[in-house]
Amino acid sequence: MSKAPGILIIVENLTVPLDRRVWQEARTLKDAGYTVSVVCPKGGKYTAPYEVLEGIHVFRHPLPYEADGALGYAVEYSWALAWEFALSVKAYWKVGFDAVQACNPPDLLFLIGGFWKYLFGRRFIFDHHDINPELFEAKFNKQGRFHKLLLWLEKLTFKTADVSIATNETFKEIAIKRGGMAADRVFIVRSIPDLTRFKRVTPNLALKNGRKHLIGYVGIMGAQDGVDLLVDAMDHLVNTQRRQDVQCAIVGSGTELPRLEAMVAEKGLKDYVTFTGFLSGEPLLQAFSTFDIGAIPDPKNTYNDKISMNKVFEYMTLGIPFVSFDLIECRKASGDAALYAADNSPVDLATKMARILDDVDLKGALGEEGLQRSKALLKWDSERARLLAAYELALTPSEAATGVASARPVSG
Repeated sequence: MSKAPGILIIVENLTVPLDRRVWQEARTLKDAGYTVSVVCPKGGKYTAPYEVLEGIHVFRHPLPYEADGALGYAVEYSWALAWEFALSVKAYWKVGFDAVQACNPPDLLFLIGGFWKYLFGRRFIFDHHDINPELFEAKFNKQGRFHKLLLWLEKLTFKTADVSIATNETFKEIAIKRGGMAADRVFIVRSIPDLTRFKRVTPNLALKNGRKHLIGYVGIMGAQDGVDLLVDAMDHLVNTQRRQDVQCAIVGSGTELPRLEAMVAEKGLKDYVTFTGFLSGEPLLQAFSTFDIGAIPDPKNTYNDKISMNKVFEYMTLGIPFVSFDLIECRKASGDAALYAADNSPVDLATKMARILDDVDLKGALGEEGLQRSKALLKWDSERARLLAAYELALTPSEAATGVASARPVSG
């Protein structure tokens, strides 16, 4: 039986290894000598209930469907939480662990973390991926009782956590001010691509559909993600400006996909907008490598202003110039590597994209700025060090540790 400390990571909204951040953290912890298990949903071609990938134990559960609406979320989260608890018990007996890392959403996983912490003396690490109160406000344009409930669940999550991992400075501030965590127990670990794996490959020119330029989007398609604004921007380029040299590839999936497909058909854009579905691995890198410019159509609001988007780092790492609305955390990360459209306007989004496509020098300058910025600022080694420091602190015995030690031997 190995004496290496064991880690159980729970993530609900995407399977591994498709969740890049979670898989990168899991591999980093494993390479540092930890025994790592992950509980996650099934997804894509990754449907095995249990397997070992790169030395990491992966336990997967089914999801009934992708939720939309309050009742749908209640069903999805209840179903998933029950599965995640059951699989945490399975991981405990099959592999063993000394700490549980919960990756939100939702802010309910503290129930599982608290169970193992207070009854079995395991430590609880909260990996703060999303700000659910702001997300609710952005999606429904209101606060109210449910917003207060989300704030309460968030606070309970932070109160249960021994250590919190934040994706940026704004999230760290939320952990301290709203969550009541001590500043020295909050570690910023940004979602920086691993350059040994994330790099340009041979492009998939079929995505251009015979046209000169390709605008690309990669990400989730929910109500808050603004992909409808990108479709409106394409409508302006194609139907108003009468451009026939621009193609758009939308990579990903989500609850808004059927509505977006109908919107594209209604505007007569089916020949100009391609929905590829969810891509990962080599096909995803081929798509990135084909983009002439990237799009970040997420509208400016209290939620999008605060989050760090993977696609910002991915575009810069590959030297892809991009256009975004003027989001606070996006501008902090990308600086002069992008152009910023105003007022959540799809027309201005289209105007800024056309400006890059038609100005070769500007396009090259933005791409080069992104590359240089990523080399100078986006270093996974720095994020890795903070991740390992968070775990070192979390697993250090202290008087504040609660619960009782389990008789189950650790990690094997």
